[in-house]
Amino acid sequence: MSEGLALHWRLIPQRYNLIGTECKTCGEKFFPSRNLCSKCRRKGRIEDYQFSGEGEVYSFSIVHAPPVGFEYLKPYIAAIIKLKEGPLLTAQIVDCRQDEVAIGKKVRMVFRKIVAEGAEGIIKYGYKFRLVD
Repeated sequence: MSEGLALHWRLIPQRYNLIGTECKTCGEKFFPSRNLCSKCRRKGRIEDYQFSGEGEVYSFSIVHAPPVGFEYLKPYIAAIIKLKEGPLLTAQIVDCRQDEVAIGKKVRMVFRKIVAEGAEGIIKYGYKFRLVD
């Protein structure tokens, strides 16, 4: 099994379900998961947390020169999403025209293909976001 595939399988909960962590001591939520709260610094009170997948566009950019392997997507919208529960994450915005995206617009997580390794390779899925009315 390639290292890329092994890493992909280890990250399935985060990529498929937006599972992060919550500090039960102070209520701070983290994505991706953490083992230690950066706010209260207390170990042992961190638990898994299922995010709603709802949020808003915090910042965004149109990518015209994508990294190798993602050329077929260009141009695409890469955004920083502020989840309803607080954490920021980076994701692609899909299913809309570029001129529809704006800071503050509401978004919801969708489950989509991220990349395929060759014509007959493994397809990796994960989260992206789409605008909501």
